[in-house]
Amino acid sequence: MSYAGKNLKYIRKQREWTQEEMANQLQIKRSLVGAYEEERAEPRLEVQEAICALFNISLEDFLFKDLASLAAEGEEGFGGSFSTNSSYLERRRSLKSDKSSASMSIVSFVPVKAAAGYLAGYADPEFLDELNTFTLPMLAPGDYRAFEIIGDSMLPTPSGSVIVGEKVDNLKEVKNSNTYIVVSNSDGVVYKRVITNDDSKEKLTLLSDNPLYEPYQVNTQDVVELWKAVYIINKAGSQPMWNVDQLAGVVNSLQDQITSLKRKLN
Repeated sequence: MSYAGKNLKYIRKQREWTQEEMANQLQIKRSLVGAYEEERAEPRLEVQEAICALFNISLEDFLFKDLASLAAEGEEGFGGSFSTNSSYLERRRSLKSDKSSASMSIVSFVPVKAAAGYLAGYADPEFLDELNTFTLPMLAPGDYRAFEIIGDSMLPTPSGSVIVGEKVDNLKEVKNSNTYIVVSNSDGVVYKRVITNDDSKEKLTLLSDNPLYEPYQVNTQDVVELWKAVYIINKAGSQPMWNVDQLAGVVNSLQDQITSLKRKLN
């Protein structure tokens, strides 16, 4: 029995690398790292040798010994000693869940590349532990997540901005016209202003700050997560400048919307 896949995942997490970082070290595709760890493929000999050289372990140990078990037993080996009794994932989860500690809140970051898989992995500890994290000194203790947004629907917030959101556990906490990261089965991850439509809150209306985009509705049953925006992070100098043509287009769009609303009211 080969332990190559299991050992690769274990030693990567001990080094606190993502699959992408491991792939860069080995000069292979990230998808291959995932295939090796999930034992859907066996690393080629040259890849095995590169892994062993990178982590200073023997090829025999990498292929035929369960390094995680050796670590729990305190045996000598990779990285000098297998002395730790808790895995990297266990330590990281413990740190994330310790909201009552004096340390600052840890924020998991969901970049655009990870957003596509977020809907399937938002409740999966393995997926979340693959995300990079950071801290902000101004955050009060709580449950936070950061999302990178793309597109111009929320201008003047520019594409590429990072929205730091605080978890909303109950729709009753939603305040009309505030901005939220909305994660739904129909739209995935979007950043919008949210309006609740009635006391039953069966639907949410999502509004863009850019009036060129029409508002639309989502069923609350379709929404799996809501994160209230508390901070926006963007690069210096990235704030867009409106030109005369853009402003004229915005004004015309607003006039059309006002006309449409008047017709409906009449």
